[in-house]
Amino acid sequence: MLNLLQGIKVPGGFSPWGSIAQEIKMNRQEKVAQALKKEISSIIQDELSDPRLGFITIMRAEVSKDLRFAKIYFSVMGRPEQKYRAQEGIDSASGFIRRMVGERLKLRYTPDIVFKLDNSVDYSIDIALKIDKIKNELKKDR
Repeated sequence: MLNLLQGIKVPGGFSPWGSIAQEIKMNRQEKVAQALKKEISSIIQDELSDPRLGFITIMRAEVSKDLRFAKIYFSVMGRPEQKYRAQEGIDSASGFIRRMVGERLKLRYTPDIVFKLDNSVDYSIDIALKIDKIKNELKKDR
């Protein structure tokens, strides 16, 4: 079926079968990572009421090849102390989150979950501000 989908070209680059072909190409490790990201986001939003968590966004999940270990990268908008408190809160809830993931996802082994703060959003904002500053300086020089 994948070969059939690869041979079909649609003008403008859009393929109505693109998501199907992408789904077929996705391996088990990627599927588990995607499911973990979805379920952990849902658990944090619906099941946890820790005020330290604030506004947390699950950015991505990485799963080991044997599916026994997972790194979950999350982002928190706010000051550094809010990020630190969010890290403490999510670390203290990690056992509960792992248990809920084990109940929701039917896997042979529930992966050990490690939460890591993802600063890529802050980095992107910082780069965008620097670019804007340089653009403004160049406009002034003209």
